[in-house]
Amino acid sequence: MILYMNIKQLGKRKDTVHKVPFEYDTAPSTLRELIIETVRICVAQYISRMDRGDAVLTDEQIDDMGRIGKIAFGIVYGEKKPDVDEAVKTAIQGFEDGLFRVFRGMDELTELDREEQFNEGDEITFIRLTMLAGRMW
Repeated sequence: MILYMNIKQLGKRKDTVHKVPFEYDTAPSTLRELIIETVRICVAQYISRMDRGDAVLTDEQIDDMGRIGKIAFGIVYGEKKPDVDEAVKTAIQGFEDGLFRVFRGMDELTELDREEQFNEGDEITFIRLTMLAGRMW
């Protein structure tokens, strides 16, 4: 099953959101399953970048990264591979703590264990919430 994740790259001034296909072995039946499988896919991609060790940037990518003040080549220099189970646990905890929200189309998914019907080609959006409150010295 293929679901499309709406992704906006950090630092892009344009409001361009790209639909990136994520392939799932089976259709998730709850939000919890969606988060778990999405984290597993992302960790696998990260490990793949670690193992590959090569990266070539386009001029547009260099310009975009220059706007946010850091140009990185996507190469992972660390030797330690992430623990998938720990990443899943952290993602579930983050959702429960309200650090991000999940939408299917225009509908917000709010309950981790509620039965959901994900269909081929659904658009999923994860929105990370940024804490704006701070401390002034």
